[in-house]
Amino acid sequence: MKFNRLAQYWQKIDKTSSRLEMTAILARLFKESSGEEIDQIVYLSLGRLRPKYEGVEFSLAEKMMVRVIARAYNRPVDEVTKAFKQKGDLGDLIPDRKSNGNIAVVDVYQRLFDIAVDSGQGSQERKVNQMAGLLKDLDGLSAKYLVRIPINNLRLGFSEMTVLDGLSWMSAGDKSLRPVLEKAFNVCADIGLVAKEFKNKGIQRIRKIRPQVGVPIRPQKSERLPSAEKIVEKLVRFAVEGKWDGLRVQIHIDKSKRIQEKENSLFGEEKYKSLVRIFSRNLDNMTAMFPEIIAAVSKLPIESVILDGEAVGFDPKTGKLLPFQETVQRKRKYGVAGKAKELPLKVFVYDILYLNGKNLIGLPFIKRRQELEKVIPKKVDGLELAEQEIVEDEKKLRELREKYIHLGLEGVMCKKLDTAYQAGARNFNWVKFKKVTQGELADTIDAVVMGYYVGRGKRTGFGLGAFLVGLPDKKGNIGSIAKIGTGLSDEQWRELKVRGAKYEVRSKPEEYLVDKNLLPDVWMKPRMVVEIMADEITKSPIHAFALALRFPRLVRFRDDKKIDEATSKKELERLFKLQGA
Repeated sequence: MKFNRLAQYWQKIDKTSSRLEMTAILARLFKESSGEEIDQIVYLSLGRLRPKYEGVEFSLAEKMMVRVIARAYNRPVDEVTKAFKQKGDLGDLIPDRKSNGNIAVVDVYQRLFDIAVDSGQGSQERKVNQMAGLLKDLDGLSAKYLVRIPINNLRLGFSEMTVLDGLSWMSAGDKSLRPVLEKAFNVCADIGLVAKEFKNKGIQRIRKIRPQVGVPIRPQKSERLPSAEKIVEKLVRFAVEGKWDGLRVQIHIDKSKRIQEKENSLFGEEKYKSLVRIFSRNLDNMTAMFPEIIAAVSKLPIESVILDGEAVGFDPKTGKLLPFQETVQRKRKYGVAGKAKELPLKVFVYDILYLNGKNLIGLPFIKRRQELEKVIPKKVDGLELAEQEIVEDEKKLRELREKYIHLGLEGVMCKKLDTAYQAGARNFNWVKFKKVTQGELADTIDAVVMGYYVGRGKRTGFGLGAFLVGLPDKKGNIGSIAKIGTGLSDEQWRELKVRGAKYEVRSKPEEYLVDKNLLPDVWMKPRMVVEIMADEITKSPIHAFALALRFPRLVRFRDDKKIDEATSKKELERLFKLQGA
C-alpha cells in the first residue's frame, strides 16, 4: 500500500465521529493491507512504531518538529513558530502539495523507525534532517498526518479495541470474532502482532496465542462495591489481601534465555545474564529502574516465571512502608543506583501467571496461589508473599480492612477463589474495599486535567486559581466533570502550574466536551492524570456527561497512569449508582 492511500483512510476516519463508521473504514483498510504490512499500518494508525512496552520513542519535541517543517518547506523558523502558536496543530502548517512520487507504507515506516532509534552525538540534528527529507518526499495530505506522529498527536479517535473490532469486521463482517481477538491481545499486549497473525493465519492461530516471558500481559483490574455487606453478598467466600499504595509491577524472568549486557567486561569478554523484564500497570518497561527486584527474582528456584505484585518503598531503618509520593520517585532514568540505596523497594507478590514454561492464567485463583507459595518463601530480600485470609462474613472483612489501614495500606482486595486470571478485564472477580471517610465516595477518581483558570487574590502568584478535569468516554472524547478550586496546598498549586506549563495549547483540543460556561482561561493537552476525591457524584446540567463531582479535591498527581487509565465515563456512572446502593 502507498502511504498516500493510508493517509486517505486516516482522513476519512478523521471526518467521522461515528464509532460504527470508524470500524467500517478500518475493516476496509485492513482488508486492503497485505499480510507483510498490516502490523506497521496498525502501529502507525495508533500513532506509534512498535508495541507500547518496547518503548520506541522519537525524542522529537514540538520545537524540533517546527524546525523540521521550516527546513522541509524552506520557511523561516520564526514564521513557522508563529503559525504554530496561532493554529496549535503542526498538521495545519503543511502546505497542500503533490509529491514527485508515492512512497510505500513499508518504506515510510522504515525511515521513521530509523529516525526514532538514531542516538548518540549529533542525533538530534540528524533526526531533524531525516524527518525534513521525508516530508519533502510526501504529498501534503500524507505529511499533514505524519508530522503529528512524533509528538504523539495523531489522535484519530480510536484505540486498540476499535482495531480489534475492525479486524473482526474485516474477516467475519461483524463483531463476532472480537472476544477471541481481545483475549489474544490481553495476553500478548501487541496489537500489531495480533493483526499480522490474524491476517496471515486466521482465527485458529489467534486462539493459540499464549503468554510469553518478556511480553507483558494486560493486568487484571478490580471493581468497587460500597460496603462489606455488598462484597460478601457478591463474592460469598473469598480471599482477602492488603491493598498497597505503590507501583504495580509485572515481573518476568527466563533463566534459559541469555541476553548480552550492553557493556563488555574488563577483559573484553561478553557478559550475559538471564532475561528479566519488569512492566508497569500501563505496560511501560521499567526494568532498569529496579536493580534490587532483578537481583531478588534471579535468586528464585525457578527456570521461568511471570509474577504480579506491588512495589512499595520502605524506610531501611524502621522497615515502615512509605507513601506513594515517595515510592514513585523510584521511576527514573538517571541516578538509579543512588536512589535505590536511599529509597529501597520491596515487592508484595500476589499472583503468578506463568511458571517453568506452563501457562497458569486459566487456573482458579486458589490453585495459582498454591503455585505461588511454592515459588516464593514468606520472606526473601526484596520479595514478600502477600498475606492472605479466606473470609465469608462482613465482620471479619471489616476487621481486616481496619488492620491493613492501620499498617498504612489503602485497604483490602477481595478475590474470588474459583476464577481464572482475566487479563485486561475489570470485573467483580477482584473487588477493592478502601478506607472511606463518612460522606465520601466509595473510591477516588483518576481524572484528566483539561485546563486551568487564572488566579485572583492570593493565587495570582501561583499563576492559576482553579482547574478543570474530565474523563474519557468510549468514543475518545474527554468530558468535564469538575472545576476544582479548593483543597490544594500552596505547594500543590505551584506544582500544578509547573507540570501543566509544558502541556498548554492555544485552543481547545477537539476531543474535549466542555460547556461554554466552563471554558478555562488556558487549555492543556490531555496528558496529566490526577487522583481526585469528592463527597459524592451529583446530576449536572452543565458538565458533559450530566454528572459532576461535589466538593472535589486533589489527592495526588498520578505520574504512573496514562490517559487511557483514567476513570471512564462508564465507571463514573457505575460509581453514581453505587451511591444509591
